[in-house]
Amino acid sequence: MPRLHKVIFLVLLAFLIALPFMVYPIFAMKVMCFALFAAAFNLLLGFGGLLSFGHAAYFGGASYVAAHAAKVWGFTPELAVLAGTLAAALLGLAIGSLAIRRQGIYFAMVTLAFAQMVYFFALQAEFTGGEDGIQGVPRGDLFGMFSLQDNIALYFFVLAITFGGILALYRIVHSPFGQVLKAIRENEPRAISLGYQVNRYKLMVFTLSATFAGLAGATKSQIFQLASLTDVHWSMSGEVVLMTLLGGMGTIFGPLVGAAIIVTMQNYLATFGAWVTIIQGVIFVLGVLLFREGIVGVISRLLKRRL
Repeated sequence: MPRLHKVIFLVLLAFLIALPFMVYPIFAMKVMCFALFAAAFNLLLGFGGLLSFGHAAYFGGASYVAAHAAKVWGFTPELAVLAGTLAAALLGLAIGSLAIRRQGIYFAMVTLAFAQMVYFFALQAEFTGGEDGIQGVPRGDLFGMFSLQDNIALYFFVLAITFGGILALYRIVHSPFGQVLKAIRENEPRAISLGYQVNRYKLMVFTLSATFAGLAGATKSQIFQLASLTDVHWSMSGEVVLMTLLGGMGTIFGPLVGAAIIVTMQNYLATFGAWVTIIQGVIFVLGVLLFREGIVGVISRLLKRRL
């Protein structure tokens, strides 16, 4: 890891440790969950070159499974999150194995179609609670020993998951596997000519992205003690695209910045009601015009260092 990246990670960790004592912990945890969600999506789009319009399926699907596991099956928090993450991985593997057979806009539309199927399943299935969702999810005791009822205790549990997930994504991107992904993104025919089984790599990155998206969704259900249709709605897929593009597609820290900006706007501009969406749209347009490579992408180009 370059020294600059080490410094950024250390500063980020120190900032996150102090954050719950400066702002409302629930808000801080929401930012972290969406940062992980955006980083997971960026793995697929920014490094794999695959645009998915259906990532809410894995985020929301994991949220439902984790909530059900904690409330009905009595799983402890870490097991509930693990169950949701595994469910998202399996769902990603199933959908990805079919979606990668198409390319470009057809791939994007297939992912959207599958995501809508997951949405209507969540709407109709009995265990999901329909329009009411799964409410009153117990936070439980971590490893059966440490209570997570206190927001600060829960915050550090979420911090460990989020920071660990982002470090894992960083390692994936900078591994030989990640280098092959970049090669496929830049020139797929040449990667095929070099002997790489492109579809296998696409399926692997699709499944990994769905897994980390599920990790974020499962964690979110423990924070808000709720799994709802909002988590699997198509607008959630649109939000994560917005976060990634605003922060900087194909960068490590860009999705984190984009997620922080979008969630902060949603939280502090909530008094504007429906105007929040319009304000987000205006900011996104300005961001695209002023920062064509995303905020972190432009900073990276000016510094001539990869961020």
